Amino acid sequence: MLNAIWIGFFLTAFGAALLQYFAGDATVFAAVMKAAFDAAKTAFEIALGLTGVMCLWLGVLKIGERAGFLDALARALAPLFARLFPDVPRGHPALGSITMNMGANLLGLDNAATPIGLKAMRELQDLNPDKDTASNAQILFLVLNASSITLLPVTIFTYRAQMGAADPTDVFLPILMATYCSTLAGFLFVAAVQRLRVDLVVLAWLLGVSAVVGGLAWWFASLPAADMSARSSTLSNFLLLALVIVFLLGAMLRRVNAYEAFIEGAKEGFQTAVTIIPYLVAMLVAIGMLRASGALPAFVEMARIGVLALGFDAAWVDALPTMLMKPLSGSGARAMMIETMQAHGADSFAGRLAAIVQGSTETTFYVLAVYFGAVGIRRVRYAVAGGLIADLAGFAAAIAVAYLFFRL
Repeated sequence: MLNAIWIGFFLTAFGAALLQYFAGDATVFAAVMKAAFDAAKTAFEIALGLTGVMCLWLGVLKIGERAGFLDALARALAPLFARLFPDVPRGHPALGSITMNMGANLLGLDNAATPIGLKAMRELQDLNPDKDTASNAQILFLVLNASSITLLPVTIFTYRAQMGAADPTDVFLPILMATYCSTLAGFLFVAAVQRLRVDLVVLAWLLGVSAVVGGLAWWFASLPAADMSARSSTLSNFLLLALVIVFLLGAMLRRVNAYEAFIEGAKEGFQTAVTIIPYLVAMLVAIGMLRASGALPAFVEMARIGVLALGFDAAWVDALPTMLMKPLSGSGARAMMIETMQAHGADSFAGRLAAIVQGSTETTFYVLAVYFGAVGIRRVRYAVAGGLIADLAGFAAAIAVAYLFFRL
């Protein structure tokens, strides 16, 4: 699918450039090629600039992992997931893998979450009576993964820092609210289809998390517009700094060598930054050509006209390309987010909204393809519907919280 999308970008850019040329713009081909070369250079510069911040955050996360916070989070989630997956026997290894995977996702440990998640899928497949068809437990697990449960959107902070944001973490609370809405929507859909029984433990989790997120939204909504962004930034940075201190204190108590753990995580950060260079070049070149050819601005403008005709504010439309790309391609959505920040500014409304959208959900079709493909599932039943419902809820929530926190 990504191959078709990527080739489609080039073909669309070429077709749009031809239309511009026949309309009288003799310089359009030169502009498109210049945009391609500029985008390739920009992609390398962005990846190079990411290295330091990526090393910092992955080093901090490695300290938290070594200090036992992943295990602690998994133990805290275990009673909840034992009830959400009633078809999985108590004590089965799949439950342990599911809780570890969700714990890793919550802490933003992508490198740990994916192999643990694949292990969980294989263990759930052992319990699946129909090996070609997704079981109820597999569908719920996949939808929760595709809705992007995350507390630490480290990569988004990193990209915002590289793109010159004054405060890269000021989107922390908006992302938290948006990803909560996407996860809740996906869960409620699957729970309704599977007729899951909601007991006191599940209800306590739902009400507790909802109270925290809803309380934050209510508090910020009650603040004057001039104070909202500053308060959000202060609280976000305090929470992130407090988390770093907690990780360090936990490492001290567990007698973990925090320095060595940080260095190991930082090495992973360096490798990650280098690894993404080809992906950034591929997508940013294609998107840069789309913009220079006039195709991308024309699409956004048509969407803006439609939204205005319906009587709504259209400031969010500039982040629409990121929304459309997110369910299909992680690298494509990341490139769209970067391109939006380049075109409008990292601290613009559109730039912040694109970052919130990027953190609100996961790449639905990629997750489904990888996880189901790993165990040979061909009939996914309502898993796609659940993932897309979570995506739509996350995008709607992203727009809402962007207007709440960063009013025009």
